Amino acid sequence: MDTLVQQWLTKPIVLTCLIAAVSLLLLQRLLTSREDESAIAYEVDIPPECREGVKLDTEVLENPSIQIPGSTAIQCYAPATGQSLGRVNPATPDGIDRAIAKAAAAQVEWAKTSFAQRRRVLRTLLKYILTHQDAIVKAACLDSGKTRVDAAFGEILTTVEKLSWTIANLEKVLRPDRRGTNLLMCYKKNEFHNALSPLIASLATGNALILKCSEATAYSTRYFASIAHAALSTCGHSPSLLQSITCWPSTASHLTSHPGISHITFIGSRAVGLQVAASAARSLTPCVMELGGKDAAVVCDDVDEAELERIVAVLMRGVFQASGQNCIGIERVIAVGGVYERLVRKLLPRIRALRVGNPLDDEAASAATTEKGTSKDEPTDVGALISAASFHRLESLIASAVSEGAQLLHGGTRYHPPSPSHTRGHYFTPTLLTSVTPTMAISQTELFAPILLLMPASSPSHAISLANSAPAYSLGSSIFSSSPSTQELLTRSIRAGMVSVNDFGAYYLCNLPFGGTGGSGYGRFGGVEGLRGLCNGKSVCRDGWGGVVRTRIPGVLDLGTEGGRVGEGRKWAFVKGVVGVGYGVGAWERVRGLWAIIRNG
Repeated sequence: MDTLVQQWLTKPIVLTCLIAAVSLLLLQRLLTSREDESAIAYEVDIPPECREGVKLDTEVLENPSIQIPGSTAIQCYAPATGQSLGRVNPATPDGIDRAIAKAAAAQVEWAKTSFAQRRRVLRTLLKYILTHQDAIVKAACLDSGKTRVDAAFGEILTTVEKLSWTIANLEKVLRPDRRGTNLLMCYKKNEFHNALSPLIASLATGNALILKCSEATAYSTRYFASIAHAALSTCGHSPSLLQSITCWPSTASHLTSHPGISHITFIGSRAVGLQVAASAARSLTPCVMELGGKDAAVVCDDVDEAELERIVAVLMRGVFQASGQNCIGIERVIAVGGVYERLVRKLLPRIRALRVGNPLDDEAASAATTEKGTSKDEPTDVGALISAASFHRLESLIASAVSEGAQLLHGGTRYHPPSPSHTRGHYFTPTLLTSVTPTMAISQTELFAPILLLMPASSPSHAISLANSAPAYSLGSSIFSSSPSTQELLTRSIRAGMVSVNDFGAYYLCNLPFGGTGGSGYGRFGGVEGLRGLCNGKSVCRDGWGGVVRTRIPGVLDLGTEGGRVGEGRKWAFVKGVVGVGYGVGAWERVRGLWAIIRNG
């Protein structure tokens, strides 16, 4: 019998089958032992007006504003039409205390979760976003006035990229590493992305999040927060990990100075950022501050005609996307040498052709095309601004620049749409202002509007001087040149926290650390540095070689013992010997150190 078994086992086919069976068994055990990270499908109640084909049908406010006379409530409205989107009751100090307590309690258990559990929540969230893009984009358009294409870039693309990167990298970035010897987020624009981006980072790092949204985007933030709450609940975790707060500035200091907050990331104006930093200092809360920019794009005259066409398309998107309401939007275009006139000729007809209006009119036009078979689609290129509060300031800055020698080739004033249903909307005419100099106030002020400033430069070095001539801002920048040496010169010399070479804003989609210098703030969020910045790093030093190598105090240095009662000179000579052995330059120095240890030990 034994001989028969041996004969069978020596047959190649039998051995192959046995090996395959064992391999399958081991694979099955491996797969069943791993935690399930697959996304779970779920649904959230979509606001009726955000559903496909549903048109907003609410009252048009006489004087659209987030403030309501005689009330503390926040008025939500569509800046493209002035139509009401409801009201939100602002948080009180007591409400803030309760929200922080809930988040802190939920975070205790969340901090114990595995990387696999965190990835599952993020994958679940990603699945929902990919299958509900239309509703998310429509909510952002209603609340901000931006176009659907702008929302696709600023809300969807950026968010799914950050989710994908975090899912792929969070464990590698956050797990303990070996080395040899020797909760709060404040955001203002890009409603969906700026609600989800800090949540992604917080969940990945085992934290809870207090999201303080802008009063101007309270409507959409409620829906976006419900998406995150449902993702957490669906995966079996507490939705209290995310607390969304809307409050007036008078109450915000209670939040930013709260001792229960471990970290603050603030994105907003410099004036408000200074208040946040001062408030956070009362509790010694660390901050990351992103305080806006006056980003310059330098275009060199070494680019050919085909490349210039591409550059112009990038500049148009960089300046006019989201109606210019982008913290890293291009606000100054610096043209070197002969490329200046070429840019004017190419930019002016494009800017004149931009169509301003309600972005959601496109949806109705598309529906009409589908139903009647005839195209009425006149897509909107530039939507509304979030508020009309800056219009007078913008018009004054432009008028002042013209009086100082700038040339206004198009725009320069608020825009009055022809549609009677949009007369309460907040629109500004796309503007091209040329011959701008650094002494003009408009070149020193963050505009946050659809305005392109064109500045002439005589050389790359002059362009560097112009790019650095707005010392209050040093956030991002763009460089366009076909010369590697010029690219390197400009990259090294322009004062900014981020640079895109022959592109605009690419560093953000690449998940590099995001932030500026000088008046644009300090610290970084995003990428590896951003995730680690939300952790309390702990340095741990262990005995090497399984405890075989341990620190032992030499007898001559052992305090309170007979051996340690030797003279100070002997102790000093011994320590000098240790230094010599460890760090002496050359073999002779190390030998001398060893001899000092032996002689004085």
